[in-house]
Amino acid sequence: MDQQRDVIEILTHDHHEVEQMFAELDRLHGATGEQAQSRRKDLAEQVTIELVRHSVAEEVALYPKVKEKVSEAEADRAKREHAEAEETMKRLERLSPSDAGFETELATLMAEVRKHVAEEEGEMFPQLRAVFSQEELVEIGKQVEAVKKLAPTRPHPSAPDTPPGNLMLGPIAGLFDRLRDLATHRGTG
Repeated sequence: MDQQRDVIEILTHDHHEVEQMFAELDRLHGATGEQAQSRRKDLAEQVTIELVRHSVAEEVALYPKVKEKVSEAEADRAKREHAEAEETMKRLERLSPSDAGFETELATLMAEVRKHVAEEEGEMFPQLRAVFSQEELVEIGKQVEAVKKLAPTRPHPSAPDTPPGNLMLGPIAGLFDRLRDLATHRGTG
C-alpha cells in the first residue's frame, strides 16, 4: 500500500517547485529577446498560480488547525504574509517583463515568499510535528490536496481568507479563474 504524504511533505514539495521557478526567473534576468521575455511572463504566471493554490489550501485546511493547536499568533502571521504576497502578485499580474516595474515586483515577491518559506519550514513545521500525530498530518495533507484542486489560480486580495467566506467563494473563484486561464492559455507555457 502506498504511503500517503503528510501535509509537511506536500507543502515542502510545493516550496521546492516554486523555488525552482524562481531560480529559472533569476537565470533569465536581463535576458533580451521575445522568447526570453515570453518565458519570464509564463514563469511569473505559473508561480502565481502555484502560490495562490498553495496559500488558499494552507488558509483553509492548515491554519485553522495551527491556530487551534500551535498558536493563534503563528497562524495570523502566516496569513498576513500571504496577504502581502497576494497584493504583490496582483501588481505583478498587470505587468509584462518589459515594463519598468516588473523586476521590482518580481524581486519583492521572491523575497516575501522566501521569508515565508523559511519561517514555515524552520518554525511552523517542527511545531506541527510536535503537536500532531502522523495520522493527523496525513489527514491534513489530504485536505490540502483537495482544496488545491478547487482553489483559485489568480490573486484575489480583497476576498475573505477566513470561514465561511473563503469556503464559499474560493471554489467559485477557482472555477472562474480556470475558465479564464483556459481561454487565455495562461499557465500553459
